[in-house]
Amino acid sequence: MNNPIAEEILDEAEDFDLSPDEGTTLTLKVDPESCGMRLDKVLSGLLPQYSRNRLQLWIEEGVVTVDGAPAKIRTTMYGDEVIVVQPQAIQSEQPYEAEPMDLDIIYEDETLMVINKPAGLVVHPAAGNWTGTLLNGLLHHAPALSGVPRAGIVHRLDKDTTGLMVVAKTLAAQTDLVRQLQERTVRRSYLALVWGHPVSNGRVEAAIARHPRERVKMAVSQSLQAKEAVTHYQKLTSSKLDDKPVSLLRCQLETGRTHQIRVHMQSLGFPLVGDALYGKQHLVSVFPRQALHAQQLGLLHPASREECLWSAPLPLDMQALLEQAHIPIPDPVL
Repeated sequence: MNNPIAEEILDEAEDFDLSPDEGTTLTLKVDPESCGMRLDKVLSGLLPQYSRNRLQLWIEEGVVTVDGAPAKIRTTMYGDEVIVVQPQAIQSEQPYEAEPMDLDIIYEDETLMVINKPAGLVVHPAAGNWTGTLLNGLLHHAPALSGVPRAGIVHRLDKDTTGLMVVAKTLAAQTDLVRQLQERTVRRSYLALVWGHPVSNGRVEAAIARHPRERVKMAVSQSLQAKEAVTHYQKLTSSKLDDKPVSLLRCQLETGRTHQIRVHMQSLGFPLVGDALYGKQHLVSVFPRQALHAQQLGLLHPASREECLWSAPLPLDMQALLEQAHIPIPDPVL
């Protein structure tokens, strides 16, 4: 099951797909409009609750058949086939060790908890980070989360991005929260310090895919594998840092793609201060990480159906960075 395309567990807030019901057989009928399309693309449309990477893995493992025969990712559909899928768990969903960890819990009840994630903490185990992640800490804090896929995690933040994350404490809550993310009703507001002076506000609608040459990076792309990505931004103030222009932005996510804010701002020519992956290399030493903080999180409570909104204070290192740039710390927008 150890396959590099299996559930790319990267570090930015790309929304998770729903976990499979292992042991359940899914029988799907291909419609005529899918004639000429690749199998993996057709499956992505028929099973939107699963990521394309997961579906490709299942195809490679032979648990997907077309008209009773094993198929390949690039198998062409003619529009009248019957596809049978047998969902399988993957390595990233197997039991992990519970580890004691100091968690900054903003809110918690029987249904969910909201975490203020610090810089340097990886959200989910993956190659090179099988322990010491937020997931390991969640399992220690609430052992019952071992019965919820990914210990209740439904979205991620990059290792060096700080701020708010919601964690579901029940399977029903996790399913509901994933649906809210898919329907784009979850409100996620970030503060980002960027190099340069963007216009006062704007909307970036640019699909994102894996960088064609540097596999650790994402990029704005028009490839068939690119996923729709939309970011709204508002310039709060402009100043100078080390005699170079900087601006503090409030960014609202409409979608949640890997490295979305970092990629979108870089594509406009305004990379985040401190971003070693997408920023200006000669300026990386100004700040040891990307200056990005998930300040606010709003959603519909899965159990009570009440509108909820939480805020997290700016971490001390970003407070010091703004002071250095003579930028006042903004209040959250309630």
